[in-house]
Amino acid sequence: MRDTTGGPLALTMGDPAGIGLDLSLTTWLGRRERATPPFLFIGDPTVLAARAALLGHTVAIRETDCRDAVSIFADALPVLPVRCPSPVIAGEADSANAPAVTGSIDTAVQLVMDGEASAVVTNPIAKAVLYEAGFRFPGHTEYLADLAEKATGEPLLPVMMLAGPKLRAVPVTIHIPLKDVPAQLTADLIYRTCTITAADLRTRFGLDRPKLALAGLNPHAGEGGALGAEDDAIIRPVVERLRAEGIDATGPLPADTMFHDRARATYDVAICMYHDQALIPAKALGFDDSVNVTLGLPFIRTSPDHGTAFSLAGKGIARDDSLLAALKLAAELSNNTAGVIV
Repeated sequence: MRDTTGGPLALTMGDPAGIGLDLSLTTWLGRRERATPPFLFIGDPTVLAARAALLGHTVAIRETDCRDAVSIFADALPVLPVRCPSPVIAGEADSANAPAVTGSIDTAVQLVMDGEASAVVTNPIAKAVLYEAGFRFPGHTEYLADLAEKATGEPLLPVMMLAGPKLRAVPVTIHIPLKDVPAQLTADLIYRTCTITAADLRTRFGLDRPKLALAGLNPHAGEGGALGAEDDAIIRPVVERLRAEGIDATGPLPADTMFHDRARATYDVAICMYHDQALIPAKALGFDDSVNVTLGLPFIRTSPDHGTAFSLAGKGIARDDSLLAALKLAAELSNNTAGVIV
């Protein structure tokens, strides 16, 4: 076990042409007024300085490592260098910089696994850009899981959760086409997703007996089989198994009535069957302040709930609410778990 108490948050660069650099700068600039938790930016300090100049910000940038990042944070933005091999132009993605993007993630994970940083917070990446450079993972979540498996030698299932002030939502299937969902939606996958979610809500979010509400796959949760057999054949038996094991689970519930105010008051997390079933209500209810949290990892990882927004990069109009929320939640979860990683 490694104690990460007191270590900074490891903030990745994301795509250097996107808004990640803009947001990292503005969250640091507002560190006093908005109580930004100390972070170590892992990326190219030269590119970061150029973006600050483009935005008209005066920012002291200091190259350092985890040991001094917290003490530096009040006076300078601490940066652990990961250099971009190609020039960076705000808003213009370049796959030549993919090694720096993934290198920043690799470094952040290693720092947390080594007990030097307290959590990983990731700035947005552009998957299409990484694919051009040979990136073979559907997204951030799957790549982080692969890094964790390599570090621990143990297979794991990463679970994506969108956490906002009004809703926590988990998609069982994530980055796959909608037409492939029914075939991928197995009882084992639903069960494992639910047990991992319940465990992390207990150990990291401090909920003694989290309440899980499982959405149906089909309209009206299948309407007794008239609108699809999956709800009664696959989802309902999982709910019964979870309840038999002491997990407070209900469902399958019609998804169209799960997300109004009174319904949300009855559960702690909505377990949804596919990506948009979870992310549409999550973003509708908390677009600016929802946070992407990866459950089931041997470390804490959060991320803002938006993309690279290349069209906004370098223009000074991107909002940093979600990144600030991601940093604060990562710090809170790290404190909840006393900074210990198994």
